[in-house]
Amino acid sequence: MNGRPDWWQTRLFLFCAIVTAAIPMLWPGFAPLTDAPGHIGRYRILAEAGTAPLSHHYAVHWGLIGNLGVDLLVLALRPLLDVEPAAWLVIGLIPVATVAAMLWVAREAQGRIPATAGFALPLAYGFPFQLGFVNFCLAAALALAGLALWLRMARTRPLRVRLLVFVPYAGLVWLCHSFGWAMLGLFVLGAEWRLQMTAGKPWHRAAINAAFVTLPMAWPLLIMLAGGSDRLSGDTGDWFHWSAKAQWAISLFRERWKVYDIACVTLVACLLWTAIRSARLSFVGLLALPALLGFAAFLVLPRLFQGGAEVDMRILPYAAALGLLAIRVRPGHALLERHLALAGTAFFAMRIATTTVAFLLFSQGQNAALRAIDVLPPGGAVLVLVDEPSMKSWFNPRLSHIAGIAIARRRVFANEQWALAGQQLIRPLHPQAAPFDSDPSQIVPPPNNPDRSLDQAIAAFDRCTFRRVWTIGFPAGRAHAADLTAIWSDGHSAVYAVATDPAHCRSAR
Repeated sequence: MNGRPDWWQTRLFLFCAIVTAAIPMLWPGFAPLTDAPGHIGRYRILAEAGTAPLSHHYAVHWGLIGNLGVDLLVLALRPLLDVEPAAWLVIGLIPVATVAAMLWVAREAQGRIPATAGFALPLAYGFPFQLGFVNFCLAAALALAGLALWLRMARTRPLRVRLLVFVPYAGLVWLCHSFGWAMLGLFVLGAEWRLQMTAGKPWHRAAINAAFVTLPMAWPLLIMLAGGSDRLSGDTGDWFHWSAKAQWAISLFRERWKVYDIACVTLVACLLWTAIRSARLSFVGLLALPALLGFAAFLVLPRLFQGGAEVDMRILPYAAALGLLAIRVRPGHALLERHLALAGTAFFAMRIATTTVAFLLFSQGQNAALRAIDVLPPGGAVLVLVDEPSMKSWFNPRLSHIAGIAIARRRVFANEQWALAGQQLIRPLHPQAAPFDSDPSQIVPPPNNPDRSLDQAIAAFDRCTFRRVWTIGFPAGRAHAADLTAIWSDGHSAVYAVATDPAHCRSAR
């Protein structure tokens, strides 16, 4: 033994891993994530609140809500950058921050970077990030960093100092996203539970003590309760939907290529199972217990909670990452450790390479769809209808919120913005356009859906509000109505002018 650290323990390796995490986000002009264009549209609305023409279409009701992470950062950068480059910068740094937080928490828990770290790092680009849940993913990165800080301060500072730091830190994470704050509390609870047991307390007494220690971090609940019914509104349900949970489980690395993505999930699952069964591997409890609590939350939580969608699946990639980071190679198996480190690093490099290619391809498809915005009237109102593939279809072109870019660039009104009370700051100002005034009215589900179809939407939308109809994923002429005239098409999408008698609209008001 020469005393030199293993190569995956060096600062050079850590630096390269963190920088590599940024590569997929470097070339697309904006993050090619499902919801990201809609977020960019909202940033424009917030940045120009009270300014025409967007003030004619959207009202901004400023308030303290647990869903403002990236929004506030983009607005803070507004004096230096426009909303699109600011969003590109902030969203692009989320995977970088997540990878850095993973490495930090692993080092705090194990005293060194585990050989299995490379298998966990690609989960920074897990399915919640692919879906564009950017506020949540920012909060999740802060939750992992918070767990690392808690472990470090548990060794170096008394409890009162930890609480002085974590009471405001919990508020910061809640401000980014309320579920990320809940995840922080759950992970810290698990780590403190393990610390209490390590100190010699029985498991049940340790659990009670850990709950009392972490209780002060729950104070943002008071903000939610003080906000009234709006803060607690929205649908909650779809409990114990096991087929959906199985779909989420195999979607840990879901991007574009189903067989490849599922093979990666299978590899990670086999590694976790091997660590459970092998005498040469073990788990570090400081991360294993938070991971178990995360898996339990995934199983127990519903799919919908207070209007938020896919709530249960959001925690799964981060619980899996903690499980992988908790794996330790027992002493005396240095060759196995080196092989795991090589395999993990190769896995991370492979996933980053394929994510980069996937993002370039998604970006090309989104940019092709955006060619339609040149014929949209600046400041006008546009009905957007997107052919949305079934969730059973692995590939999704990520166009359901592409009209958010039209809001950002052309200041139009589009029916794709989220407007759930208590969870968004903006409200549409065209009540006569309802139900085609907000998300998800822009989404046309797969055929044979009795609730909504393209023909139903074309027949029912308010002609006095919308002066253009933009269909995405449908050929020109597919929107059948006597008062619609196709003015642009590229074979996959079309824009229609709406012929409406202005006198009829004035009399209708």
